[in-house]
Amino acid sequence: MHISFDVMQTVGFAIMIYYLGKFIRSKVKFFQTFCVPAPVIGGFLFAIIRFILEVAGISTFEFDQTLKNPFMMVFFTSIGVGADLDTLKKGGKGFLIFVTVSTVLVIFQNAIGVALSQFVGTDSLLGLICGSVTMVGGHGSAGAWGTTFEEQGLVNAPTFGLAAATFGVIMGSLIGGPVGSTLIRKHNLAKPLDEVKVDRDVLENLEETNAEGSYEKVVPLQAGDFLKVLGLIFVSVGLGAILQVFIKDHITIMGNALSLPAYVTSMIIAGIFVNTIGKSGSLAVNQRANSICGDVGLNVFLVMALIDINLIDLKDVAGPMLIILFAQTIFMALFAYFVTFWAMGRNYDAAVLAGGICGFGMGATYNALANMDSITERYGPSPRAYFILPMVGAFAIDIINSIAITIFLNIAQTLR
Repeated sequence: MHISFDVMQTVGFAIMIYYLGKFIRSKVKFFQTFCVPAPVIGGFLFAIIRFILEVAGISTFEFDQTLKNPFMMVFFTSIGVGADLDTLKKGGKGFLIFVTVSTVLVIFQNAIGVALSQFVGTDSLLGLICGSVTMVGGHGSAGAWGTTFEEQGLVNAPTFGLAAATFGVIMGSLIGGPVGSTLIRKHNLAKPLDEVKVDRDVLENLEETNAEGSYEKVVPLQAGDFLKVLGLIFVSVGLGAILQVFIKDHITIMGNALSLPAYVTSMIIAGIFVNTIGKSGSLAVNQRANSICGDVGLNVFLVMALIDINLIDLKDVAGPMLIILFAQTIFMALFAYFVTFWAMGRNYDAAVLAGGICGFGMGATYNALANMDSITERYGPSPRAYFILPMVGAFAIDIINSIAITIFLNIAQTLR
């Protein structure tokens, strides 16, 4: 039996799978503990069911993916819309150092991926897929770059990328808490909160101050707020396509044209707008509305990508991929423990960031925040860490990662 979905049915089915994943996550503690995204849970569950049905000869599936890339573009361009330089400047020296640390991480992840691909005798493009494309980049970057890698000759690249990204999410969440807490205990940076005696009057006054200081009137969002955000996103995508061609025609790296993905140039256009004429006044956009649009774009895009993967395609590369991915996990733990902790100041905040970068470097910003939550719930708050990491993860690293992937893509092609 052949089951075919048209464009609207595909999106509707993807949203149903998203809510299935959300329901399963609410019932299974493992998924909650490791912050596995609902689209990943639902998407991979359907991929497994699809695999069983097709292998058994019961049914095949066909999805119309016309809207997959538009949803992806909405997500990534929303990152550019949220790139307020004034906010980034507030991060100061710590922000710049963490950007530098993250850039070094991106370079090493790609170098490890490409080098190990040569060692195990597999395609160098597969090694690069198991680098920063899926480690720092996560599922969003895996889906966005998958088509590019397939065009370069790596068959089934989107499937490999999404599988590697899922591995990264789980392993990054597994190692983050232990890395941060070990650093805190070894260097005696803080005591567990349940061992700290706090004066009751001081605690009550602190709670009252926080309650008063955190009050903020929330203005309900209007349809016009979303229309303005979507208008900016789609105009940025259109202008970004022009910028993409201009860069490819006029900028070269190592003798090869710099071919940036369309979502990167769209992010650049959106970022320029919100930091110039769209900074204030009638042209300014509502960032809450932008965040919602970005979340919708990411969730639908991820599910659409995941329900269309064929797990049979993984059988020939599972061994080499696991070797490279476990190597990336070991490297990530060592990098966080020695490099991140040292570079960020060897203090309590640095230990929290070391735990956070494990999730950030092998999953996504929300995995990093979950890692930091697990540490700060035990040892106390770290406002500096919570300020720095999301800013890097929200915008800066996507630009840096895309440029690094483009450079290493040229290197990987020469090694094939």
